[in-house]
Amino acid sequence: MLRMKCVSVAVLLSLLSLGDSAPLSSCESLLKPITISNENMMGKWLYVGGSSDLPGSRSLGRLLSSVWLDITATSQSNILNIIQTQRIYGKCSSLVFNVTFENSTMVIEQPFYLREVYLPTDCSDCLVVYEEVISGRDTFTSLMLFSKRQSVSPDFVEMFKAQAECLRMPSPIMIDTDYEICPDNIAPSEGISALNSFLEAKMGHRVAKLLDAFFDAFVN
Repeated sequence: MLRMKCVSVAVLLSLLSLGDSAPLSSCESLLKPITISNENMMGKWLYVGGSSDLPGSRSLGRLLSSVWLDITATSQSNILNIIQTQRIYGKCSSLVFNVTFENSTMVIEQPFYLREVYLPTDCSDCLVVYEEVISGRDTFTSLMLFSKRQSVSPDFVEMFKAQAECLRMPSPIMIDTDYEICPDNIAPSEGISALNSFLEAKMGHRVAKLLDAFFDAFVN
């Protein structure tokens, strides 16, 4: 566990040293993880946009029309329950899973390793998530912006895009703010096993990367 945390810190530091598009001092402040309490994590968070190198994320980002998370406490102080509901190509679905949340860090340790820390934002009701997923020999990173509101100020979006630039990630794909939110009465399926099946499907990764390249080339 300690080794994984050290790897994540090392990745952020190396990205800081490599950032050549944004000033180093600016990147240092934009990428310094913040402290966040369990209470501030609770409630419904609406997905605003994100960037990721997870295969398929670029094409999926253009097919998503809405995503929201509902984070609640459990009987264990360090365990949170998350219901994730999304509309993909007009169809709503829902996933549920538990995570460990301690010291401003969200972690899933099995069957893959996921770690989230939270980065600065000037938006008082926003959450900027930097996520690392390790599955076997593969490591994937994502940067996501959530808000309590359906849309956020362009200034906050520009700050988020600057963070992606500092991390040398592709330009974030932002959700169209004129969308219908999925209802909260959809029966959820177990989310961790579904994601793990995708992470282990190497052939699926290759197909997903081709789709990403197609969408980036031909879809605005």
